[in-house]
Amino acid sequence: MVVGLVLAAGLSSRMGRCKALLPWDENRSVIEQILSQLQQTNLHDILVVTGNLAEQVTAKVTAMGIATVHNPEYATGEMLSSLKVGLSVQMETVSAVLVVLGDQPRLESSIVLQLLDAYEQGEGEIVAPRYRGERGHPMVISRRYWDEILALPEGSAPRDVIQQHRDKLYFVDVESDSVLSDIDTPEDYEMERKRAGLVE
Repeated sequence: MVVGLVLAAGLSSRMGRCKALLPWDENRSVIEQILSQLQQTNLHDILVVTGNLAEQVTAKVTAMGIATVHNPEYATGEMLSSLKVGLSVQMETVSAVLVVLGDQPRLESSIVLQLLDAYEQGEGEIVAPRYRGERGHPMVISRRYWDEILALPEGSAPRDVIQQHRDKLYFVDVESDSVLSDIDTPEDYEMERKRAGLVE
């Protein structure tokens, strides 16, 4: 079983507004758009890690039938702290998580399905998309490496563990730059909406 773990706890300091709650199209916020794509896949379950404006994010997420867990260290911790919170609450029956960034609204369900298929076929214990030679997100990480991630000290990043197990890393080459794109600034936000064909 693979669970989708969506990291949506950040302060969005460079954006100036909560990225998860930004409007994406006429009907959905950024977090709702991401979750709608994940719901079109064969993930066993989806969990959203909240932090900044947790009540507002949780309201949108739970309305879609998806559970949340709160990262109490969201204001001071890096992405790693949210990943640790998400990993810590997984059932023993879960074999891997699909780590999804909460600011990638151009996430494509078809790419997620490719990643899950590669993992299920035993291609790698860590599976990531690659666009024109560059590794992107989301990424499947087997339970085998969770303890190492949970043991990482403050200031570290999940890539520190991934680098140590490059022989277990499998790349799925994709034709979309969406795996490299996220939203950090207002300019990024406008550019992503243009790339998605939502604005001219």
